[in-house]
Amino acid sequence: MTSLGPAWPERAAWGTAPSLRAWQSAALTDYLARNPRDFLTVATPGAGKTTFALTVAAELLGRRIVDRLVIVAPTEHLKQQWAEAAARAGLPIDPTYSAGSGKISSDYVGVAVTYAGVGVNPLAMRIRTERFKTLVILDEIHHAGDSLSWGEGVREAFEPATRRLALTGTPFRSDINPIPFVTYAPGEGGFPTSVADFTYGYADALADHVVRPVLFLAYSGQMSWRTRAGDEVAASLGEPLTKDMTSQALRTALDPQGSWMPSVLAAADKRLSEVRRHVPDAGGLVIASDQESARAYAKLLKQISGESATVVLSDEKASSKKISQFSESDSRWMVAVRMVSEGVDVPRLTVGVWATTTSTPLFFAQAVGRFVRARRRGEIASVFLPSVPNLLSFAAELEAQRDHVLKRKVNDEGDIFAAENDLMAQANQGEAASDDLEALPFEALGSEARFDHALYDGAQFGHEGEVHVGSEEEMDFLGIPGLLEPDQVSALLQQRQADRRRTRPAGAAGADRRADTVAEVTTHEHLALLRRELNSLVASWHHRTGQAHGITHAALRKECGGPAAAVANAEQLQKRIDRIREWAVRKSS
Repeated sequence: MTSLGPAWPERAAWGTAPSLRAWQSAALTDYLARNPRDFLTVATPGAGKTTFALTVAAELLGRRIVDRLVIVAPTEHLKQQWAEAAARAGLPIDPTYSAGSGKISSDYVGVAVTYAGVGVNPLAMRIRTERFKTLVILDEIHHAGDSLSWGEGVREAFEPATRRLALTGTPFRSDINPIPFVTYAPGEGGFPTSVADFTYGYADALADHVVRPVLFLAYSGQMSWRTRAGDEVAASLGEPLTKDMTSQALRTALDPQGSWMPSVLAAADKRLSEVRRHVPDAGGLVIASDQESARAYAKLLKQISGESATVVLSDEKASSKKISQFSESDSRWMVAVRMVSEGVDVPRLTVGVWATTTSTPLFFAQAVGRFVRARRRGEIASVFLPSVPNLLSFAAELEAQRDHVLKRKVNDEGDIFAAENDLMAQANQGEAASDDLEALPFEALGSEARFDHALYDGAQFGHEGEVHVGSEEEMDFLGIPGLLEPDQVSALLQQRQADRRRTRPAGAAGADRRADTVAEVTTHEHLALLRRELNSLVASWHHRTGQAHGITHAALRKECGGPAAAVANAEQLQKRIDRIREWAVRKSS
């Protein structure tokens, strides 16, 4: 998309933007040339889907191709946000309308409703759609696949529509529910896969300076907890662990009573202060798992920053007003439970803290999308993450573009094991595993945080040995200026990593090696160092080759012998470290 030149600067819907971006112009040109009844636009969060959609609406209304507009959004807050944007574009929309309300004021050209509202009374919306030549804008269309009733409701309500414009900015999921009004074609493995009419991905938007580059800052540390059986368990966040142990280690880290969250929040507040040197109104967002944790994090932030944080809870009537007030202010922090994960526009958010156990690709993309909306060139987004394998994988694959894949439905005709196979596949996929594990009895005992590494553009940057919170080594990454071009970020990370190696005392490397022996440190400390080094090398190999972490660990075990890394001894871990380094040398040569 970088080759697209500016076009039609006067064609943006009045009040939405000074002019259309190159991708918006290209998409509009394609749309008007083909005049399709259905059009699916996949554009990364922050790219300007709202401006594009309202420009299309203004064109169709102006040409009398349609005379009414219906906007379907995921949440009540987004209805209001769409109505405000439409009003600026000269398209008055009623956001208070609900299916079955009957007529609306003649001052309006359309209404905004939610997917849930359509699902409750699709017939009323269908009658309205049939009465007028209607353009339906389906914002974040993947929500129409959230449940069978929502999908059926959307299809019934808007089947008679003159035009339908579907928008999404997040990776689609794999499920058995087809999304209404989306075209499917045979994809990989023969599974029906969605076909977008226009795609504008994160990589394209980053190259066009439409979105911010994202610097991920990963934190690990030692966790201890008591299981339902009364056993006390200690493990390091980021080590290869079973799924339930990973979940419990993460929940321990996110416990506001431990040391991990206060340390990470303090680091994030330092980063926010550095960003605000260059972007004075920059704000931060903590995404929490539940209301109790959200309030506790807000108290911690008050102690750390000396300023009260805005707490947004989804069941509060004033939540939309709180988000709007925070967006227009210059206060430092907002803490939210999921509500700010999708579509909510707070452009000044530049620093984020992932403090939720929800960990699906869809939710990750939605959440990170809150921080990438660029206002001017050079702004950087910083997101603090727990060192959990799937989150780090999502971060490394931020630029990946995904379609909606329809998995086969359970059909036992000719295959007596079909149902069992589908259940096994769902279990292995594990997207909802964290939700299931939340019900397990569990008691966090203690946690401590340490800086693990920075992740930028799929590459890892860090310092040798353990990097403690509050150290100069950590500040090498927290202190990166808030205004830099994408290539400057990468160059600065490499430079700081190299400078730290050069400025270490001459005997430091040897001293570190002596300290990393069983004679000088305890066994568990030595094993932790080796596992951390191995995991870092495996992650680097993943970024270099694309090979999944688990496959690399399995290959190392096959070549070097021994059990899984979590229970391997020092000699076995060292063999694997040496072997993966040999692989890297061979690949380079």
